[in-house]
Amino acid sequence: MLGKPFTFSLDAVDGRARAGTFHTPHGPILTPVFAPVGTQATVKAVTPRDLTDLGATLILANTYHLYLRPGDELIRDLGGLHKFMHWDGPILTDSGGFQVWSLSSINRIDDDGVTFRSHIDGSSHRLTPERSMGIQQNLGADIIMCFDECADPANYDYLKTALMRTHYWASKCRDVWRNTDEQALFGIVQGGVFEDLRTESCRALTELDFPGYAIGGLSVGESKADMARTLEVIDPLLPANKPRYLMGVGTIQDLVEGVARGVDFFDCVLPTRIARHDAALTNFGQINIINAKHARDDSPLDDACSCYTCQHFSRAYLRHMAKSKEILGATLLSIHNLHMLVQLAQDMRTAIFEHRFEDFASQRLSQLGCKPLKETS
Repeated sequence: MLGKPFTFSLDAVDGRARAGTFHTPHGPILTPVFAPVGTQATVKAVTPRDLTDLGATLILANTYHLYLRPGDELIRDLGGLHKFMHWDGPILTDSGGFQVWSLSSINRIDDDGVTFRSHIDGSSHRLTPERSMGIQQNLGADIIMCFDECADPANYDYLKTALMRTHYWASKCRDVWRNTDEQALFGIVQGGVFEDLRTESCRALTELDFPGYAIGGLSVGESKADMARTLEVIDPLLPANKPRYLMGVGTIQDLVEGVARGVDFFDCVLPTRIARHDAALTNFGQINIINAKHARDDSPLDDACSCYTCQHFSRAYLRHMAKSKEILGATLLSIHNLHMLVQLAQDMRTAIFEHRFEDFASQRLSQLGCKPLKETS
């Protein structure tokens, strides 16, 4: 079914953990992979050169935000997202569905789409599966998402209705997409934390034979145990020869446990968001650099980290940046946090090839104070 630019090879397997390669027109994506989020055609506080230097290979941009500002047609006329934001690697865009439900004032949801008011100026807009696809085609990302309804993961009755609508919209998105060689369309598995709904969603979407599958509706308030259990349900139901993308998940623990349950792609705003609030990810947990104990600390954020920040700057300097509210502080913390997750994905890939993933994962979870992997399943 796939056009030549989009092929996925499963290169190694260790338990449920997978290492693969997804080929795109803008280069291969080696999985597992963490994608920094560039919501408005920019990863906040860092440059495209920084992203390349820290090893990022895939970034995400947001359909809802770019549709509202500066407009998808403007971006199309200026050469598409790659040229507009000067990023030569693969780009993924989401459908805009999650932001419609989480940011805007919704006026009406029906089987054809959603009418909502912009969070920017209150203007009225209509987003349908066809319109979402048109916007994403104008943006020109390599990987695009079906329009879906992200509902309360614990509301079973409403989730049933939302699931039928999501599957109907997925078929309409597929009709618009028409197996183009220029973009790969992923269906989005929904169903909250309910096994029967997730099973039904996997069945309906795999029948549509998408190039890949996203897992939505997780990391939205459910427990870690519920997320892990849901991923375990989904894993054997999705085609082994297609990539799987867990949307909006970005802690060290979540990446490790996600890969252990068959996930290939991850994205999240967390590493750059917490950086702007003076927090850093480390192998032993998250720290707040503004704490007084770091005032005279000449050590890096993490002794095992090889990022630009850790190789050149001390905790004391980073605390000074944070206390002084210098922009450079957010940049340096963002570089470090992104590098931690990008490098973690690469390290997991190596561990899968060397058939030592369970030991690697259990060690990383133990450092964070979490249960070893074999006790989480």
